[in-house]
Amino acid sequence: MKDIKTYTGQYILVLGLAKSGYAAAKMLHKLGAKVVINDRSTLSEDPKAKELKQLGIQIVDGGHPLSLLDGDLKLIVKNPGIPYSNPLLVEAVKREIPIITEVELAYQLSEAPFIGITGSNGKTTTTMLIGDMLKMGNKKPIVAGNIGTVLTEVVQDATADQVLVAELSSFQLLGTKTFHPRIAVFLNLFDAHLDYHGTKEAYGQAKLAISQNQSKEDYLVYNADDEEVTRLIQPLSVTKVPFSVKNLMDEKGAYYLNGGLYFEGELIVSAEDLAMPKGEHNIANALAAAAAAKLYGVSTEAIRKTLHTFSGVPHRLEYIGAVHERKFYNDSKATNILATSKALSAFQEPIILLAGGLDRGNDFDSLIPYLENVKALVAFGETKAKLMDAAEKAGVKQIIPVDNVEDAVPVSYKLSTAGDVILLSPACASWDQYRSFEERGDMFTKQVHMLK
Repeated sequence: MKDIKTYTGQYILVLGLAKSGYAAAKMLHKLGAKVVINDRSTLSEDPKAKELKQLGIQIVDGGHPLSLLDGDLKLIVKNPGIPYSNPLLVEAVKREIPIITEVELAYQLSEAPFIGITGSNGKTTTTMLIGDMLKMGNKKPIVAGNIGTVLTEVVQDATADQVLVAELSSFQLLGTKTFHPRIAVFLNLFDAHLDYHGTKEAYGQAKLAISQNQSKEDYLVYNADDEEVTRLIQPLSVTKVPFSVKNLMDEKGAYYLNGGLYFEGELIVSAEDLAMPKGEHNIANALAAAAAAKLYGVSTEAIRKTLHTFSGVPHRLEYIGAVHERKFYNDSKATNILATSKALSAFQEPIILLAGGLDRGNDFDSLIPYLENVKALVAFGETKAKLMDAAEKAGVKQIIPVDNVEDAVPVSYKLSTAGDVILLSPACASWDQYRSFEERGDMFTKQVHMLK
């Protein structure tokens, strides 16, 4: 970790505890800052808050008083999930107080270079693939970020001969200033998180922050099949490396051709030899990962070995098992329509679809073309009426409302016959009923095992 003196003696406000706030507060305290933690929840019984308090860090909980902005406040490190519409942040912007996320702090401290991965869908799969490819190629990767491990924690021990492979959300990237990855990967852009960003353009610009400090010496691996991504990156001066599942790209970048995955004219692997589910989305993820790995100097053989063995990530088209010849798949990480459409496209068998969750105000009509192979919909959560409406328009024969995932699994089994796929792919965030998509997926898996 770099020995920086920037924050010594500085008053810094960490807004929101959670994992990133906890890690950022500890790091800033270690750097000699005067840290105050603020969270709208009551933290008197929170073990992380108690630990921070014992270190001498001040805790202000139960709301966001504007008085925290008084005094000589130099910086706010905010939890990525807290929107900029928060009154305290609105006032901070007026006072020209800098606001960052802990990704920016981690970058300032890291001796290791970064590979950053963003996009609406496929981030976790692609991030893990790149990490495994680099590991196979002896490049000493550390996988962290939005994938679960906080970057501020891992940079403490990261050395210059390692590489940080970071999954990055739009929420995180919006709070970066100097963040500068050697290689950036921009997978796709879809209508998501508009309740946070307001417009798709603003959402896209937040994603584009991954390349805001890159130059010709750096690489941006981008999805040439996505018109919005292609348009957004056009003005950038970075070296652009496309990937595509639809076009040869004049043998530039990574592409899919005649059942094979290629990079710059070289066959990397046959699609039939991929260990993970072979839908178009996973081929795209594999191409993006292979391009990033090749640009970082990983051999084709190491990339090929990884693709032969990498079977996917938990909660992303995760095969749970079969019960009386019905195959169960957990795709709880599908928190938007695009992710669910890709999951549906991955199967030829008849599908019983389990879907529903947090209502963000959108309809599900764009999912209708992908429901052709769905023989039954079991809908739950705040969006169940909207999903049932879309399924009815698509001509789905059986449409059943239930309260939650726990109820959905036995109902879906009763609706199925031998040879069917029973797929949890909610097309919605989980927060109306579950703390996370992981909790929702775990509940699905538990219910499937109870059927067994």
